Amino acid sequence: MKVKIEKKSHDELKKDGVFSWPIWTKEVSDFDWYYDTQEKFYLIEGEVDVELDDGSTVHFEAGDFVTFSKGVRCRWHVKKPVRKHYSFS
Repeated sequence: MKVKIEKKSHDELKKDGVFSWPIWTKEVSDFDWYYDTQEKFYLIEGEVDVELDDGSTVHFEAGDFVTFSKGVRCRWHVKKPVRKHYSFS
């Protein structure tokens, strides 16, 4: 699993402490990224397409809980400005 996209209830997010995680924001843009550690995040606002190094594309938007595995290389295409709670592990 390189990227996992889930729908979690408000109660699940609250139980996992997601709402206490820091918030990251990003304007509409394109950029390359490498995950040197696993990242989990909950997208509060926005819409993103991510091209993975294997040629596949994943799409996520507000309300999605996303996990990127350690070692993933990708290119982010932020289509609508992003606001997300995030945690690296």
